Amino acid sequence: MADRKTFFVDVLLPLPLPGRFTYRVPQEMENEIAVGKRVVVPFGKNKIYAGLVVSIHENAPASYIVKYISGIIDERPIVNALQLQFWLWMSNYYMCSEGEVMLSALPSAFRLSSETKIILNPDFDGDISVLNENEILIAQALYNKPELEIAEVQKITGLQKTFSLIKNLREKNVILVQEEVNERYKPKTETHVRLTETYRNEENLKTLFDTLERKAVKQLKLLMAFLHYSRQQKTDALKRADLLKLADSSAAHLQALVKKEVFEIFEQTTSRLQTYAQTHEVEQIQLSDVQAEALQKIHNSFAEKSVTLLHGVTSSGKTELYIKLIEEQIKNGKQVLYLLPEIALTAQIINRLRKYFGDKVGVYHSKYSDSERVEIWNAILPDENKKGPKYQIILGARSALFLPFENLGLIIIDEEHETTFKQFDPAPRYNARDSAIYLAQQHHAKVLLGSATPSIESYFNATTGKYGFVELLTRYNNMQLPEVMVADLKEETRRKTMSSHFSSLLMKYIEEALANKEQIILFQNRRGFSVRLECEICNFMPECKNCDVTLTYHKHINQLKCHYCGYSIHIPEKCPKCGNPSLKMKGFGTEKIEDELSIFFPNARIARMDLDTTRSKNAYHDLISDFEEKKIDILVGTQMVTKGLDFDNVSVVGILNADNMITFPDFRSYERSFQLMSQVSGRAGRKNKRGTVIIQTFNPYYQVIRDVIDHNYTGMVTSQLPDRQVFKYPPYYRLIELTVKHKDPDLLNEAASELGKMLRKHFDKRVLGPEFPLISRIQNQYLKTFLIKLERNSDIGGMKKILHATLLEFSQIPKYKAVRVVIDVDPQ
Repeated sequence: MADRKTFFVDVLLPLPLPGRFTYRVPQEMENEIAVGKRVVVPFGKNKIYAGLVVSIHENAPASYIVKYISGIIDERPIVNALQLQFWLWMSNYYMCSEGEVMLSALPSAFRLSSETKIILNPDFDGDISVLNENEILIAQALYNKPELEIAEVQKITGLQKTFSLIKNLREKNVILVQEEVNERYKPKTETHVRLTETYRNEENLKTLFDTLERKAVKQLKLLMAFLHYSRQQKTDALKRADLLKLADSSAAHLQALVKKEVFEIFEQTTSRLQTYAQTHEVEQIQLSDVQAEALQKIHNSFAEKSVTLLHGVTSSGKTELYIKLIEEQIKNGKQVLYLLPEIALTAQIINRLRKYFGDKVGVYHSKYSDSERVEIWNAILPDENKKGPKYQIILGARSALFLPFENLGLIIIDEEHETTFKQFDPAPRYNARDSAIYLAQQHHAKVLLGSATPSIESYFNATTGKYGFVELLTRYNNMQLPEVMVADLKEETRRKTMSSHFSSLLMKYIEEALANKEQIILFQNRRGFSVRLECEICNFMPECKNCDVTLTYHKHINQLKCHYCGYSIHIPEKCPKCGNPSLKMKGFGTEKIEDELSIFFPNARIARMDLDTTRSKNAYHDLISDFEEKKIDILVGTQMVTKGLDFDNVSVVGILNADNMITFPDFRSYERSFQLMSQVSGRAGRKNKRGTVIIQTFNPYYQVIRDVIDHNYTGMVTSQLPDRQVFKYPPYYRLIELTVKHKDPDLLNEAASELGKMLRKHFDKRVLGPEFPLISRIQNQYLKTFLIKLERNSDIGGMKKILHATLLEFSQIPKYKAVRVVIDVDPQ
């Protein structure tokens, strides 16, 4: 008999640790094990994790004794080989561990939680004389409850640290510790009712009618209702709740029929996801000559290039082109990924796509519950009978990149310039636009980047031949671009024509729009009521105790709040520094704008769209729907109102404080200011008439404002590129930012200085820093940053390896073990 093979698996764990971990497969599990399945594995002394099998082999590690996997969770793989390859690329490119990518990629409901629980030892003899007070409390609690979690032990004893207590109880044989793995995703079930086998027979049913007619008329009514509606719906079972409602009956009558074995009740798995019907045909979309020409150019570009940039001005009809391209992919049996920068945009686009593609459209973003995200994930996985995924089109924010696609044909990245495509925290700090291009290469798919104001990097790549390039520079139906006007705040303040934060020019146009039953959008890129509270005598300003920022006043909670860590305090009655009772609000945010508008325009219906008003799952959708249905006259918002929303009745857009954006100390501030102002301007004058945009500024002669007035995107790019080249910024150079963190500023300074010396040995003048950033302390951690500028034509991969080795060497210096270094490749 030949020697039996021994199988091992390399497992990826959802931990920020380098590498993969090898486990042995028990013989009884050898036929079930497969790459892409989750397995339960022991890790460390007493932890259990759900890891992901990434390879199966027969190579036993020579340096340590291999543990066995404890169990296999999935019946079929939940991750495919292309995804694992994508995760590995992301780990290498963005310089993080594969475990961190796994944490970001998988819905949290797929990640199993290991919770320590304690139970009473069956061998404990009940002698409590050897126990102290806290140990007795736990023993007594376990007599009343079979098991306790650590949090419950802490609550019972009042102790935060219970490790030594549990250790002592184990040593005294009072308790046993067990690690339990709990899967967070539970399928949604609904209670259904059907006839038992006996009464599916016509003769038996007739006899039953006679009996119930004499003895139980209400039960008969319920039975008749079941038969009527089940036949109407062509089903043998009805939902319990629906049946009781349709029959206008009580649960007692139903239970009586269950007792008589007429009905049986059972649980049936159902989807949490809504279903939608297709209502329009794509053929109904009539493209203008300009759109048709652009579509043909995109096809020609895709014949030669895998990535194409569509530069289309606001309201030029880019979405219609997207729909036509999606239809082509669907007819070829391919999947389409449609990425959007904001959940706020999805509400409108979802409705438009579902008109044409119905249930083929799935949506995936962070506002969905864990269980809903798992269901979407499972719906994209191929069926066991290989009929293919339920969803062929996925619409989502950046996290949709990680779904288990097997047959992608096209990735559309709308508003490709947006910074929200970049994940800032935690790792992987990836850019969804750039990552999507690699993902498309894996699937031999095409990528279409769409924007009215493309990022300078994408525009540079398109105009230098790396990407295809198609322009759509006229609005649909030849609508005019909005008229952009400037309100000089310095002059209006001097003339005393300001109404609080509103110029006379803006007030005039708001009044006219309201009189004409038209809508207004006002953009202020700061939420809250007041930017800060300030003492009029000593200029004291309340600051966050954890971060180096002033606290922002929020009127709806009547508190000062930190936007970085969430710390909040009540408003002091007097200045804590000098005792002056006169504290004044300075600056303004969206909440204050909303509040003051209600004073100036008491009859107007005003709403606010910012992070504070859109926290709940359906808040975006409800606000947008109300604005579309003209239930709101004035919409005040932060960047959310600038991004691709399409409203027919907006005639006036106001940009309340352009100076804050333009003067922000960042090499991208000119580009970002142009993009934000142009995008919000594009919300005006969508269909029937030319819109008006009012930009309020203390300096009307900023060149970027002149470019916005002239709708001069190419002028903006042309003015920026020489500066970028001279000062070594993208698109000519690639950037890696390192942020060094520690709670002790002195140790941080010392560590940053040492790291700077180590970096300069390898990267020389490419290294800038260390410097304190604009906000030098967040959540009680002091920060210092380095910027490494790498030539675009250099060996980026090789340099990253050198950087990784340098950081590893730095981390092994005992003195700096607690100093954390955060790596951000291609920072935004």
